[in-house]
Amino acid sequence: MRQAVLDPGVLVSALINPEGRPARLLTQAAGAEFEMVASPLLLEELEGVLLREKFRRYAGIDEVRDYLEFLRRLASVEPDPDEPAPISCPDPDDNYLLALAYSQKAVLVSGDSDLLEIVSGAPILAPADFLSVGSL
Repeated sequence: MRQAVLDPGVLVSALINPEGRPARLLTQAAGAEFEMVASPLLLEELEGVLLREKFRRYAGIDEVRDYLEFLRRLASVEPDPDEPAPISCPDPDDNYLLALAYSQKAVLVSGDSDLLEIVSGAPILAPADFLSVGSL
C-alpha cells in the first residue's frame, strides 16, 4: 500500500475546507486507499497552528482536539526520524517532513512551494497530483 505524509498545511486546509482536495485525501486515507503517516513532531506542529486564535472562526478548541484525535487514530504515527533526509528544503523547519517521508518510504504531500520546488527526485506531490496519481 502506498504511504503518504500529509504536511501540516494540508491538514489545516482539510479542516478549514471539508470540500477541498486536502479533505478528499483524508477521506481516501480513511477508506484505506493509502496509509497516512505522521509523527509526534508533525502532530505537535499541527496542534500549535490550529490552536492559534486566528483559527477560532474555522474551528473551536473542542473541534480541534477531536480532529487531532481523529488524525492520531487514522495515521500510522511513527517516531520522529533520527537521520536527516538526503535532500534539504530551503526552509529548514520543513526538513523533518522530508526525513519522515524518506524514513517511511512515503510520498510527502504538500502545498508548500518551498517543498514543491525541490527537483532532485524528492517524492513530493501537491494534493491534486497525489489524488490524480491514486486514480491511475
